[in-house]
Amino acid sequence: MRPTTASPCITTKRVAETREFYIRHFGARPAFDCGWFVSLEFGEGLSLQFMEPQGDQPLCNTAGLTYNFCVEDVDDAHRLMTEAGLVPVMPIEDHSWGDRGFAIEDPNGIALYIYSNREPSAEFRQFYAPRVAHER
Repeated sequence: MRPTTASPCITTKRVAETREFYIRHFGARPAFDCGWFVSLEFGEGLSLQFMEPQGDQPLCNTAGLTYNFCVEDVDDAHRLMTEAGLVPVMPIEDHSWGDRGFAIEDPNGIALYIYSNREPSAEFRQFYAPRVAHER
């Protein structure tokens, strides 16, 4: 099996609030929205789904879940989000593994790591796989 896309679906009782959060702060657009299930797209192959629990379906425990967003200008993203009143749960920093990033939480307490790639330090460069063309 070789998936062509992958995306998380989070079960929450805060679907409307979550939808508005990602539309406002991440420029997402609804691809499907029936009220209790929403699929948001950020661009080609980038999506995120939210659904209200149905029947006896339990809420998922989101502890430990982090959703990563790579952006062109992390400093601009940080500025825009803090100006909008979002409070980072991790400060913006350069990381020797090869990025500069910060984290906020969405309305469900899911950590959102927003970053831009940077050249990794020599210590971490060795851990990156060489880039190869994927077979189709």
